[in-house]
Amino acid sequence: MTRGLSQCRSAAAQTNRWATPGHLRHIWGMTDAFTPSDLTIVDYADAHAAAFHDINVEWIRSMFVLEAHDIHVLTHPRETIVDPGGVILFAVSDVHGVVGTCALMKIAEGVFELTKMGVSESVRGQKAGERLLCAMLDRTRTMGITTLFLLTSSKCEAAIHLYEKHGFVHDAAIMQTYGATYERCDVAMSHPV
Repeated sequence: MTRGLSQCRSAAAQTNRWATPGHLRHIWGMTDAFTPSDLTIVDYADAHAAAFHDINVEWIRSMFVLEAHDIHVLTHPRETIVDPGGVILFAVSDVHGVVGTCALMKIAEGVFELTKMGVSESVRGQKAGERLLCAMLDRTRTMGITTLFLLTSSKCEAAIHLYEKHGFVHDAAIMQTYGATYERCDVAMSHPV
């Protein structure tokens, strides 16, 4: 996990180095942009349940069909993720509110799935997803995780690149064991823990 975490710290430092001041963003017409200092990562609260649902429905529907498993998890985040021992994090902007989310769902003792990671379309490309992923990988260090995996689709090329950049590797055993969870899944990855 060290490889992914050191890359996260490096990416955060580089992002901060090139942050555009707010007044210049406005002059250049970048009104939807935000600086890394404007983004805070926070834990789940019931007040964020609607944002968890809406952000994930937005990205899933833009590429796929919302599946029964998606609907159940997105409409019951506390019951399906938080209460059983998982984590949901949110990227919150001072200007835009909740702009991204990422979850760790407990599958079995020590086995967690990184899931429901999405960023609002209006702010994609501004490192919110990377900040969320780094925060979640940092969180995993204290959770006694023995297996950390994710399921995705080859259509999600940018996300797969981000996962690879932060230490996830393609994993045929994970695909065989968990890949049937989603019809859209044709990529399974794991992270060294």
